[in-house]
Amino acid sequence: MSKILIVVDMQNDFITGALGTKEAQAIVPYVKEVVENFKGKVFFTRDTHFDNYLETQEGKNLPVSHCIKWTEGWHIHPSLEALRKTDAIDKLTFGSKDLVNVLKQEEKVEEITFVGLCTDICVISNVMVVKAFYPEIPLIVDAKACAGVTVQSHLNALEAMKMCQVKVINE
Repeated sequence: MSKILIVVDMQNDFITGALGTKEAQAIVPYVKEVVENFKGKVFFTRDTHFDNYLETQEGKNLPVSHCIKWTEGWHIHPSLEALRKTDAIDKLTFGSKDLVNVLKQEEKVEEITFVGLCTDICVISNVMVVKAFYPEIPLIVDAKACAGVTVQSHLNALEAMKMCQVKVINE
């Protein structure tokens, strides 16, 4: 049996860049500690957009260019990038279809833990995508290793995930 950790979008633009917050900056050391101490396989997702971002539906609803492929903001935070041992899973949408394909390659998954940014957009989206494909695998969200767009939206997302039978720890 194996355990998996999914590190969602711990990228410069969400930490110190275009959409950075003090809450996102504050979780970086703890996320690093979680990754370093995790006994299992670790996968990183990476929010990925292109020069036409502002013309997309997401860009029209969130008109802040961010995570444009190959820019500094697109890269995973350096302290975490140094720990990455597998290819990052570039995701073009909030929830990643490719993440499910990566998980299909894993055998006998015991549980999947999620950490990262933003709790209320990409973390919850990826948790729910994985839950749809793997309803019998326990999913865990480490609240202390997540941050949302706002503190309130972070807390709302945690409550929503609990209602969907996701275990939330370290609140």
